[in-house]
Amino acid sequence: MPKKNNRYRKNKTNNGLMFILGIGLVLIGLASLLILQGAKTGQASQSISNSVIPVAVNYPAPELSLQNVDGKSEALIDYRDQVVLVNNWATWCPPCKAEIPTLQAYYETHTMDGFVIIGIDAGEPQSEVLKFVQEHNMTYPVWFDLKNTAMNAFKNQSLPSSFVIDRKGIVRLAWVGEISGEVLEKYVTPLITEN
Repeated sequence: MPKKNNRYRKNKTNNGLMFILGIGLVLIGLASLLILQGAKTGQASQSISNSVIPVAVNYPAPELSLQNVDGKSEALIDYRDQVVLVNNWATWCPPCKAEIPTLQAYYETHTMDGFVIIGIDAGEPQSEVLKFVQEHNMTYPVWFDLKNTAMNAFKNQSLPSSFVIDRKGIVRLAWVGEISGEVLEKYVTPLITEN
């Protein structure tokens, strides 16, 4: 009698495992189908899904003053009454380089609306940064940060990292990584049009 019970328990266990395996395969199949359907959607939704999404935050912008590419000292407070996107980046950082055309295009579109981007290079020699700025036609302000003052001020050591400051000097959005133009339009443009 004990041998029959063991065989019965083994069959019951095997049937349970087969049921769980079957459910798992069905779920994998459904997930694959959803992924394939998602791949067939438009380019805009693909670029949004590949982009980082900003996080809503709410704290005063740090006091920050650095040297710009013209050798003059500038401070965040100088840009009060504008919406400011602070972008910490470096020439050696692939996602930093990848997002620069997107940031430049967004800047050109919204600069007349009281919007500015301040690109803050993270500790590289000025000659390298100036060459990079010229080669990539960056027309928004670029500051040098040889001691990583900006990254310390914003308490983030990742590149690229970005922070959007509203017209009252409050940091409202933050993200780390490459962002798309569509996501900038969705999240930053409403801050530009705010009164």
